Amino acid sequence: MKKVFILILIAISLITGCGKKDNERIKTSFINKINETKSYLLKANMEVYNEEETFTYTIEASYLKDNFYKVKMINQTNNHEQILLRNKDAVYVVTPSLNKSFKFQSKWPDNSSQSYLLKQIVKDITNDTNSEIKELDGNIIIKSAVNYPNNPELKYQNTTIDKDGNIKSNEVYDEQNNIKIKVLFMNVDYKVSLKEQDFKIEDYIKENECQDCEEEKKTSVIDNIIYPLFIPSNTYLTSSDKVATENGDRVILTFSGDKNFVLIEEASNIADEFEIIPVYGDPLIISDTVGAMGANSLMWTKNDISYYLTGNDLTTKELLSIGESIGYTNKTVSMEK
Repeated sequence: MKKVFILILIAISLITGCGKKDNERIKTSFINKINETKSYLLKANMEVYNEEETFTYTIEASYLKDNFYKVKMINQTNNHEQILLRNKDAVYVVTPSLNKSFKFQSKWPDNSSQSYLLKQIVKDITNDTNSEIKELDGNIIIKSAVNYPNNPELKYQNTTIDKDGNIKSNEVYDEQNNIKIKVLFMNVDYKVSLKEQDFKIEDYIKENECQDCEEEKKTSVIDNIIYPLFIPSNTYLTSSDKVATENGDRVILTFSGDKNFVLIEEASNIADEFEIIPVYGDPLIISDTVGAMGANSLMWTKNDISYYLTGNDLTTKELLSIGESIGYTNKTVSMEK
């Protein structure tokens, strides 16, 4: 009887050992496939969780070897479209509805984790020597640390891969194990034919359809001042100024105390000619839009309002917390001639 028991233990050990080896083989095969691919086109859905709100995006991402990227992101709530573009010249965040683009001299996307880009997911898995693998519902889940310098609350990701080495999802969590980002990959095409010409900023430049006609210039009016719901402790609103510019209203909110900062709100206008705005920093997702994070500043545009937040006393986390606390339903913008 004792021999039978020992044989059963040996059989279980062999089965478990084989399972671990198979999972490691699938993981290695997936890593090699992504590292060796010269191009891909993927389609995915992404959910970003901010306190009690969820922001959902449709994503279409293209990659070409030697760091060419094009990511089209459409907010499913308001159909707001933005494009993150990297070519040999620079990194851009294009907002077609405003006929404008931010231009960065940035190492994006290589300088941060990216939950929707395959090489960056694999980079995190490879860099984490303590990554863990478990099997669930016929898939394997790889847990690995992440690196989000502009959002330090994000700590680890769970990447789900099927037995054929196809990525199914990527979920990013904070230290309290709350899910903050969830990406479901619908399709990945590794045989797509792409060339450098597919990553031109010129593709997003719209010609003025009314070259010879004259129109009375419209200016934007901010009817309601928007205040952040998060303000650091012992910091208070000390002044609120509204000024009129040739393009529309501008609001300047000054906060003083332990954490001094300024928030500028400006009604956005559609540029007559495609406008490229040089900025310092990196692109990042801020709730329901894509903005620019600098050393002590944050810029973004949503719902026809452009925001500029700056404060030398603020940490990166505080900048992001203030920006994300500005709701998108408590504002009204009107157009007057």
